[in-house]
Amino acid sequence: MTYPLIFLPGMMCDSSLFEPQITNFSRDRLVCVAPVSGFDQIENIAAEILKVAPKEFILAGLSFGGIVAMEMVRQAPNRILKIALMDTNHKAELPEMSAKRIPQIEGVKQGRLNQIMRDEIKPNYLRTGSKRTSILNLCMAMANDLGGKVFIEQSIALASRKDQTETLKQVKVPTLVLCGRHDRICPIKTHEEIASLVENATLEIIPDAGHLPTLENPEVTNRILQKWLL
Repeated sequence: MTYPLIFLPGMMCDSSLFEPQITNFSRDRLVCVAPVSGFDQIENIAAEILKVAPKEFILAGLSFGGIVAMEMVRQAPNRILKIALMDTNHKAELPEMSAKRIPQIEGVKQGRLNQIMRDEIKPNYLRTGSKRTSILNLCMAMANDLGGKVFIEQSIALASRKDQTETLKQVKVPTLVLCGRHDRICPIKTHEEIASLVENATLEIIPDAGHLPTLENPEVTNRILQKWLL
């Protein structure tokens, strides 16, 4: 039986983040992208997705989506048959990072979403390379489509998220831990720790990619995801 695959996008991203994966994997299975918005708590976002998700499914989350994915595993471990955690972080947010979010939230409330995304958020996403400008433009388009309300909700959710170390220790399903080699937001060291917590997890490092390997190096990312899906 071929089970549905649910992708969960990163902060201020939508299905465009996974366009190369949707094109590739929807040939032989149901593929969908669940919105990771509507609430300002990770627990509530996860619970809402679980309400409408199939009884059993495969789950892949990137960055913010990976954080939501871990919470979904905590809430409903028996429904998730495989999990991919990509360019994400399993720990609670550090106070200094939460403090940086306060002026960003205030700026967005004042209508400066575009400026904050352009100057403070997106520059850290990608490695230096030929595709950088086009991918950054796509990221800005996704962010502007989602809007300030989603930015505020997701920022509050990130600041209040729980440590998922114990959740990861209980995972028994096939688990892929994937990271862009040049990810500055969620570095390789974090993914090595995630992989060490999950029994028999597979760690893959994507060359020529930063925080968004699904767009920066889709060929290698898809090849690794395909092997995980088998």
